[in-house]
Amino acid sequence: MRVNPDLMAEMGLSVTEAARRAQIVGATIGVLADLGYRRTTFAKIKERAGLSSTRLISYHFTNKAGLMQAVLSTVVETKHQFLTERTGGELDPADRPGYLRAHIETSIAFLRAYPECVRALTELAANADDADGWVMTKVLVDDLRVHGLARQLKQGQAEGVFGEFTPEVMAMSIAQAVDGVAAAYAADPSLDVETYGREIAETFVKATAP
Repeated sequence: MRVNPDLMAEMGLSVTEAARRAQIVGATIGVLADLGYRRTTFAKIKERAGLSSTRLISYHFTNKAGLMQAVLSTVVETKHQFLTERTGGELDPADRPGYLRAHIETSIAFLRAYPECVRALTELAANADDADGWVMTKVLVDDLRVHGLARQLKQGQAEGVFGEFTPEVMAMSIAQAVDGVAAAYAADPSLDVETYGREIAETFVKATAP
């Protein structure tokens, strides 16, 4: 996967350093997606990225935890940018039903637009207990999949735009619906994910209405 160096923007990084970090993170996402977490090694990443030595990876990320942190942050930011692009940057966070619809449709469209990111995220989530990985992986993945949306739903209830339900249960149900489409799309790449996205979004917008 090609990663935009702009996503690597950090204090003190030169253009060359940002480009190298983006190259390494992109290669790591590709290896995670193709080989799985347990077979993702610095040697495999070096090979995928076309680097001369694994020391280049250690230089930029120190260890596996630092690299996985960068990978997860990149996936999260990529999805955020995808949402912004799909909505033309005009989505009002205060429009809770609109945000819910956009969240679901974007999450499902993301399956086709960035399949490597989706598979990499799945691998990170499944191996969040790795002692050498990033300790915040489970917290961030859970927030991305469920808890962040649950907070939006709870706030919408407080504002009277959503009905009575348990926000965490509803958010988990939405996440599992998206997971179901992901499994179906993996089995059949011709699946019309846009239609699935619209219909699932409509279902949950109705289910959360007052």
